Amino acid sequence: MGFQTPLYELNDYLKWTLSGRIQLPDFQRGYKWEDERIRQLLVTILRGHPLGVVMLLQTGNDQIRFKPRPIEGTHIADGTAADLLLLDGQQRLTSLTQALTGTGIVHTMDSRGKLMDRRYYVDMSLAVQGDDRIDEAVLSITGDGIERTNFGKDVVRDVSTADKERSAGLFPARLLFGDAMSWLFDFDDRDLAKQFNADIVKPAGTYNIPAIELGKETSKSAVATVFEKVNVGGLPLNVFELLTATFAGDAKYFEANGTDFRLNDNWKETKAKFAKYPVLAGLESTDFLQAVSLLATRKRNLRDKSNRPPAVSAKREDVLKLSLEDYLEWVKPLQEAFVWASDFLADRHIFDTRFLPYPKQLVPLATLRVVLGKSADLLGPRDKLVRWFWCGILGELYGGAIETRFVRDLEQVPSWVLGDDGAATPNTINDATFVESRLHSLRTRQAAAYKGLYALLLANEARDWMEDKALDKVQYVSLAVDIHHIFPKKWCASHQIDDERRESIVNKTGVSAVTNRTIGGAAPSSYLLQIQKKSQIGAEQLDSILEAHLVPSAALRTDDFESFFIQRRSRICDLVEKAMGKDVPRDVGGDAEETSDRFEIGEIEELPDETD
Repeated sequence: MGFQTPLYELNDYLKWTLSGRIQLPDFQRGYKWEDERIRQLLVTILRGHPLGVVMLLQTGNDQIRFKPRPIEGTHIADGTAADLLLLDGQQRLTSLTQALTGTGIVHTMDSRGKLMDRRYYVDMSLAVQGDDRIDEAVLSITGDGIERTNFGKDVVRDVSTADKERSAGLFPARLLFGDAMSWLFDFDDRDLAKQFNADIVKPAGTYNIPAIELGKETSKSAVATVFEKVNVGGLPLNVFELLTATFAGDAKYFEANGTDFRLNDNWKETKAKFAKYPVLAGLESTDFLQAVSLLATRKRNLRDKSNRPPAVSAKREDVLKLSLEDYLEWVKPLQEAFVWASDFLADRHIFDTRFLPYPKQLVPLATLRVVLGKSADLLGPRDKLVRWFWCGILGELYGGAIETRFVRDLEQVPSWVLGDDGAATPNTINDATFVESRLHSLRTRQAAAYKGLYALLLANEARDWMEDKALDKVQYVSLAVDIHHIFPKKWCASHQIDDERRESIVNKTGVSAVTNRTIGGAAPSSYLLQIQKKSQIGAEQLDSILEAHLVPSAALRTDDFESFFIQRRSRICDLVEKAMGKDVPRDVGGDAEETSDRFEIGEIEELPDETD
């Protein structure tokens, strides 16, 4: 990758943005700087202070076909070719182009986001008093030059014409790099005009802005990497935005369809299809592209019979190598697969993003569905797929660097699920571990294993404690089901139950809002009688419902927290063993404290689940 670091005058940048020599790549976000930021930018220039670098990319690279679009506020003929694309510095150069050229009107917004037009002026008398008065001297005025008060009835300042500007002693910023001398020539105070020209106009005319100019041979991944390193104050590009631009320049698609492919529009269509599936609400465009990359690179890997076939990958640099052809091949199968994944999760009693343990695990889940096809719904393969799913969650394996795990899942799970000869057990299952003492540190829904256990408890044929309704997808929303304490906080506090056990998942389960209000802060022995009375059921029937929640009813009816906690902890371990298909070491009393501390590190800032 070749690059230069030239120093260009601001006046040159303005000429180039106006002529179209510098344009934006189509993936850049829209202009949205606030009024005060623009004013401070002008203050920085008039003081001669640096405003940072801009990053430019030379056009003419056959491998980077970013579609250009003009800087906002300029008027460039359609089809004007750009020599340089502005990768970093869009907000600054757009602000300066609008404020310092043409009418000087900038389409901006106030601090609350309200859109408005502004012009910028320099109070000449203040500006020549020294550097420390520049901030005070730079003024933002309404776009029409008339400032009003009293709901627009009274005019407090009018600089709507050149004569009125001169009468007010306000020099228009739009002329700093334009015909400043003509404006100053007609200014009444000749001495002030001369000093202002010497102290303000001339220094501004030589103001320089450094650039990083990337050469034509620069790759897409290098553009993204450099951009992220340099772009500190702005919003970094993601792979979706880069591919939006790349796909828009696909010649084959244009020839076949007479228009550019708009990745952003296509993603909006995909999101619209996912809208009625709440558990998919958090799926990001980059997640979808990772899934495409996994399938595209897997296909290339299987076709390549060389000793070193291309790797299956979901890494950023390989996502950036996707072609539009790759994307179009997999977009529809993946749309269907993610919808299938939402049903798969509903079968596991995971209905929305709030209790989705790992949103990123949707990526390998959907790609596995594409590879397995309808076999993913057969009883035998489905059981194995479910085991893989729970091992990933309860083993807490999708919380860090996960691209490699995605790859291993796609490489290993299909053959194992289908029972192919010689298929090894996937890494995700082998790597998964869960120990009894982990239950002590699972205290909030921030932890994936906590959400997973909540779902497993709901799926254990659990019903509400008061109404004869299963806690399933149909009843979940109408009952306002959430996770709540079994031994209430108030009771635990009055009986000196330590926070570790009180807030543990062992002391929580899913119940309806009505049931939770009935529980309140009372002792279990008391609120169980209230539930029986309101529900008009006997103790035996309620005890049966409690058992489905793995709650030992006898300990609850005698308010025996110690016995309750030990029994339920053991029952939950049994539930975990069934889901993961492997033993759970019962380590409480040995290294429990050490294990609890190890997992608590990431939960220090977590908020409590509920206030019952």
